[in-house]
Amino acid sequence: MPQQTLLNELVEVVAKEGASDLHLAEGRSPIIRVSNFLIPLAKLPALTRADMEGLLTVLFKPYNRKEFDTEKETNFAYSSSLPGANSSGAVHRFRCNAFQALGKIDIAMRLIPDKIKSFEELGLPPVLETFARRQQGFFLVVGPVGVGKSTTLAAMIETINKERLEHIITIEDPVEFIFEPKKAIIDQREVKLDTPDFHKALQGVFRQDADILMIGEMRDPETISTAVTAAETGHLVLSTLHTNTAGQTIDRIIDSFPAESQGQIRLQLSGSLLGIFSQRLVPRISGGLVAAYELMINNSAVSNLIREKRTHELATVIETGSEDGMIDLNRCLAELVRKGDITAENAFKFSNNPKTLERML
Repeated sequence: MPQQTLLNELVEVVAKEGASDLHLAEGRSPIIRVSNFLIPLAKLPALTRADMEGLLTVLFKPYNRKEFDTEKETNFAYSSSLPGANSSGAVHRFRCNAFQALGKIDIAMRLIPDKIKSFEELGLPPVLETFARRQQGFFLVVGPVGVGKSTTLAAMIETINKERLEHIITIEDPVEFIFEPKKAIIDQREVKLDTPDFHKALQGVFRQDADILMIGEMRDPETISTAVTAAETGHLVLSTLHTNTAGQTIDRIIDSFPAESQGQIRLQLSGSLLGIFSQRLVPRISGGLVAAYELMINNSAVSNLIREKRTHELATVIETGSEDGMIDLNRCLAELVRKGDITAENAFKFSNNPKTLERML
């Protein structure tokens, strides 16, 4: 079977089954992920080395081929927009990573929703709109891989896009959601395609008359430092980190810098940070997934704790900060249990402090 035809058929399966991911690997049949469960497509034959090389030919741009050959992995986006790509006529876009494992080729493909959903449709708190409406500062969406951080950022950007005449620049690896400019000017830059790296792209925004920056992921101290500086100099900066809690996020940022620079970045963060939104996707009793989340808002107490190296106390501030608009993860999980959305077992599984959750239930 021609590789483009095979890929088109697999894309159709992903769309039909409501899958979030497609896994392709040399020596096994394709596998999809539906509602967080992996499901092998056992009726399809195992993919051969020739199959995988052919798929790379279809998927890769020239720079992906070069990076894969030298680094043994590469990030890219794929859109099934070729004529006849799928019988439904829909365009399906994926965020992809190709890598080697024991010398064999693997490809992981995450389906990007074709529609940018609102906070209400995503089951997220409306308070996020207030952060999207801020003129400057630093806001982070954090959580493990695959919990919808990019989807939340997309909802924030789309809120701005609908409401304000602003210049938005996104820096992503790869570009995921494609925005249609409404009131805003939106320039989406893809690392390797439009810019060598995140840091280089961020340096450029100071000469590009940007109002709002969306950084797909902060991977190194240079990127973090430039992002924080941008937030201090009149920009609204939105980004993500693969961390679980607000305290862990602050520590991860600080610890990425050498000891002699940590005091300065701690001071900058205490002043420029707007908040940290931590999210999870929990299996819903009725099927599918539901969002559980925590929100830390940078008030005077939080700012002092960051400056004074007392980030271990941030959890307590969040637990007692509901009057300031903060949201505690345990309270969110407990409410989902009371509403009958999730089981108590899953609530405990996703809690950062099960003993406290037990008292709430």
